[in-house]
Amino acid sequence: MKLNSLSSPINSLMKISAFLLFSLFIHPLSAQQKNTLKVINSLKVYQNSFARDPSQELIELRKMIPDLVLDIRYATANNFMKQVMYPQARAFARKPVAEQLKKVQAELRKRGYGLKIYDAYRPYAITVSFYKRAADKSFVANPAKGSKHNRGCAVDLTLIDFKTKKEIPMPTPYDSFAPEAAAAYQKLPAAVIRNRDFLIRTMRTYGFRVIKNEWWHYDFIGWQNYALMDIPFKSL
Repeated sequence: MKLNSLSSPINSLMKISAFLLFSLFIHPLSAQQKNTLKVINSLKVYQNSFARDPSQELIELRKMIPDLVLDIRYATANNFMKQVMYPQARAFARKPVAEQLKKVQAELRKRGYGLKIYDAYRPYAITVSFYKRAADKSFVANPAKGSKHNRGCAVDLTLIDFKTKKEIPMPTPYDSFAPEAAAAYQKLPAAVIRNRDFLIRTMRTYGFRVIKNEWWHYDFIGWQNYALMDIPFKSL
């Protein structure tokens, strides 16, 4: 009787312990895990990083690629948030990303096209704001992991006619939540599919990969080598 009376509370404790351990693994958004996310918000730490490794520097794209067209939507109210999110209409990316975009622009220029940039490096605090306010979370990065934009390794863009600067027809407008925004969506006019796929192929040649639900969003290979950043544009 004594052994039986002891086994019951011991078994209960074991079950509770197992449940707690299981919970730690199935709740990746716990406060403890979010607190361990490394985000660089010190200008000095950032400057020291590219002093040691020049590839870590965030380059202003228009300075490296003067004929690049910018349409930084988050510096206006013309975006899915319907409000100004950036205080300045500027675009930055890590040095290798900027260098490859320069090659893309040179390749496109030969064919009469050019790039229009909607967004590039995005401070981490903006990603947090997006996630809190977005109705459809599948189209915004989860702050628990951060965004490739926060690493300076993602760029949102489209094709333009180099001479007229007019956008080339694409499946949807920028930041559309429609099914047609998917990079492999097929129920579209043939000319639009050709334009989209030409852009995807060209970007892929130079180290960029489109994401499946946004034809305009490209991640740079090797993004894992760059830290999440929360340095405001005015400090760059």
